[in-house]
Amino acid sequence: MARNAGWHDVAMTVDWHRTRLLLIGGAVLVGVGLWLFVLHGADRPADPELGALASTLPSTVAPPGDPERTPLEGFGEMVVTVDPGDGSSLLAWCLLAALDAQQRGRGLMEVTDLQGYSGMAFVYEENVANGFYMRNTPTPLSIAWVAADGQVVTITDMEPCEDRDGCPTYSPDGPYRYAIEVFEGDLPNLGITEAATITVGGRCAPRSKQAES
Repeated sequence: MARNAGWHDVAMTVDWHRTRLLLIGGAVLVGVGLWLFVLHGADRPADPELGALASTLPSTVAPPGDPERTPLEGFGEMVVTVDPGDGSSLLAWCLLAALDAQQRGRGLMEVTDLQGYSGMAFVYEENVANGFYMRNTPTPLSIAWVAADGQVVTITDMEPCEDRDGCPTYSPDGPYRYAIEVFEGDLPNLGITEAATITVGGRCAPRSKQAES
């Protein structure tokens, strides 16, 4: 009986050591995982989907953008890449970027010259379904609403409206993540039709030193 008890104690001791090793190993794995997350995740954009889209501009496509373009005060810029859907090559364009509520609310109000940009991209953090209106926008525009997967939801033209209440509202046929506004009739020139697939994100080509001054 004493011998059996001794073997039982040894077995318990071995089991305890195994348990400690498993606990220590688990703690090390968790620590390594957290370290990798901080190291590789901290530098990523707040919107992971936008970050993924931003990295999809093929290396064979040069960053687009008129070197003499002049940014619209208060707005950024970004690339949209267009697969026209007809078997032709990808197209890439540098657009003004409306990234927050204030920028999206202003849009192309009072704008009559895009100053070297191909249009404006409206970027949302999640799917939305709200419409657009043309209050205080003197230039006729065309708009393409684009789903998160790059498929075009709806395309329509929008007519100017004075700075007044009651301007018509233009709405898409379903939820969208992005909207692209251009001067009326210019969407086909960008390859943007209902058959196109659109990727939003990426850096435009550098501007010239003269344009930056």
